[in-house]
Amino acid sequence: MKSWAVAALDLLYPALCPVCSTPLGAGRRDPLCAACWDAIPRIDPPFCDACGVPFTTLAPFTTVTPRAHGSAGLCGPCRTEPPVWDYARAAARYEGPLRDALHAFKFEKRRALARPLADLVLEQCGADLAAAVDALVPVPLGRARERERGFNQAQLITERLAATLGRRAKPGWLARVRATASQSDLGADERRANVRDAFVASASVAGRHVVVVDDVLTTGATAAECCRALRRAGARAVGVLSVARVV
Repeated sequence: MKSWAVAALDLLYPALCPVCSTPLGAGRRDPLCAACWDAIPRIDPPFCDACGVPFTTLAPFTTVTPRAHGSAGLCGPCRTEPPVWDYARAAARYEGPLRDALHAFKFEKRRALARPLADLVLEQCGADLAAAVDALVPVPLGRARERERGFNQAQLITERLAATLGRRAKPGWLARVRATASQSDLGADERRANVRDAFVASASVAGRHVVVVDDVLTTGATAAECCRALRRAGARAVGVLSVARVV
């Protein structure tokens, strides 16, 4: 039970949702309010087996090729040029309250948002993670950017996911070996060039099933380069897990 002093402070300075600034009360999804949590645009099946893009966003521009019985199949781009990872999943679309929450998380240093963001991934993607996954590995930040921000947002999410799923978080298994420019203002080809050979994986990944974790999957350039590094180091299987993806 709260002390009278804490209760008084809650009345004078109520906690506010970092997305809509609504006072958090009953039904709160600390630190997101229930309304913002419910408004997050989840990605539900059917989606591409390889990249996780929802098929509802592709029609009528591409076709789906089914694979094994019970499989949703592959989208056109993945059928034409299979990705370097074995599978990729994202919890929701990078829009609306989720985009605002991720901005607050990274750029306003609202570290507590790691909790609901990881919970969102667990809600939408947790059941898809194979029992054979050996470790979750966050996309590493450059040293200067991590010092400026004070934390690596992917690592905070990874640690909560690993603790809840009973898997290992292994940030040391993937390292960024050179600084790169921000990807946000770059086109797809520029993003690929920007991160080429920017990561090196530990020999510890050899023979293991590793999942790369990031906050947002945009063109997939960074995740793909991380996966290439893990493949070169001998990873047996590589997946990608993100909170949001650009659709």
